[in-house]
Amino acid sequence: MQVFFAEAAFILLLSVCILAAIRHVIQFRVAIANIQNHPGYRVLLNTASYLASACPEIKGIAFGYDNQIHNKRNSYEWAGWDLISVVSAFPRVTTELFLTDAAAIKEVTMSRHRFPKPIDEYAILLFFGSNIVASEDEDWKRVRKIVAPAFSDRNNRLVWDETQLIMLDLFNNVWGDRKEIVVDHCVDITLQIALSVISVAGFGRRIYWRDNQATPIGHSMTFKEALHTVCTDIIPILIMPKWAMGLTKRLRKVRVAFEEFEKYMVDLIQDRKTLEKKEQRYDLLSSLLDANDDEDLGVAKLSTKELFGNIFIFLFAGHETTAHTLCFTFALLALYPDEQDALFQHIKKLLPDDRLPTYDEMPLFTHSLAVFYETLRLFPPVTVIPKISAQDTILKAGNAAGETKSIPVPKGTYLRIDVPGLHYNSRYWEDPHTFKPSRFLEDWPRDAFMPLSAGARACLGRKFTETEGVAAITMLVSRYKIEVKDEPQFAAESFEEKKARILKVAAVITQT
Repeated sequence: MQVFFAEAAFILLLSVCILAAIRHVIQFRVAIANIQNHPGYRVLLNTASYLASACPEIKGIAFGYDNQIHNKRNSYEWAGWDLISVVSAFPRVTTELFLTDAAAIKEVTMSRHRFPKPIDEYAILLFFGSNIVASEDEDWKRVRKIVAPAFSDRNNRLVWDETQLIMLDLFNNVWGDRKEIVVDHCVDITLQIALSVISVAGFGRRIYWRDNQATPIGHSMTFKEALHTVCTDIIPILIMPKWAMGLTKRLRKVRVAFEEFEKYMVDLIQDRKTLEKKEQRYDLLSSLLDANDDEDLGVAKLSTKELFGNIFIFLFAGHETTAHTLCFTFALLALYPDEQDALFQHIKKLLPDDRLPTYDEMPLFTHSLAVFYETLRLFPPVTVIPKISAQDTILKAGNAAGETKSIPVPKGTYLRIDVPGLHYNSRYWEDPHTFKPSRFLEDWPRDAFMPLSAGARACLGRKFTETEGVAAITMLVSRYKIEVKDEPQFAAESFEEKKARILKVAAVITQT
């Protein structure tokens, strides 16, 4: 009798599994039919799933977490359209459309209600609290109304002036009279530049290159050490459970750094609120607190947790993206000495007496901005911008032959704006794989350039980043010639091999 029941239970379980599999297969086929079998990939794993996020491209299994940064245009050339589909089966049947057609992308970014942000995919950025990046609809409108005033022209002027002081501190107090400076990795320099800028322009705290301040009473780390660790070791705290953060010495340090950063933020906020005489300060934190207390805005104040959440986003976005973009910029200038010389000549034409340029003169440094833009085109910090279709609709896509096609977009379809695929699209950019800053000195396709998103959800800190980038590039190139260090083991490599080695990229949260 027991054997009979065991066999019956097994048959029942097997039947349920078979029925579930058949149902899943039917849903998969329906999803393909709903987009009229538009060319693309049919894979097992959803691109947003944890399993797929760690997988390279495997035919039939995963589209590939790094498909955008490495393949650029390959998938679109194979499909024959600037929009490809990815239909996946696990853990649930999902339809995704990857876009590199500028007109279709503009329609998506300008139609916020038709194509909202899938907030669930931003849960990783909610570590400190709700913020402008990980919010949508009325909540986003409220947060934006309070956060946006912080990114003012006065703050940009502060960014310009402080970036120059930070570069001078590097030149005078670190490099000194040395004629040649050798660094193993340029990012060691650019991370510190970005850290110092976001510290003073973001939080009103100056950090010097040789900062040996004592740890304040009540803290176990200096502000600089806590800020540096939070910026450079952000991944473990975002993806690991709390209990795991005590397993190793490094993880314990990261945990303590985040705790210390939060304590420093509490101190800074309390200091701003208890000042007897209110100072005119234009760092992001002070401006955010002022706006949060402004009853004329007519919105509910941000809670303490929301303040922390947005401060964290200021830090993350203001440090990570600029540091790596500057690193790529200096690497490209080293690889292309003619472009570096053209930039140097332009700077010297504007500053023949080696004086420091003013913020009001920033618009004159068109070549510095062109170099920065060209780097952002080749190495956009954000490689995929996710959206979701809130209704059944249609998008039009084009191809290199000049044809257009209407593609059905069912409600619930995930849309992925493929930024590298757009930036390397030869329909908009001549010779797209070549580093050619001069393309940004002429009329250029603005709808095909979106390193920091576009539309209503475009990055509020874009001018902050541009100001820091132009100031740092101008200062460094005006005083130093950047070259790739000669190393015996690489003596026989070709230019293309050297370029591939120097510009090797990886996608973590941003492109590095």
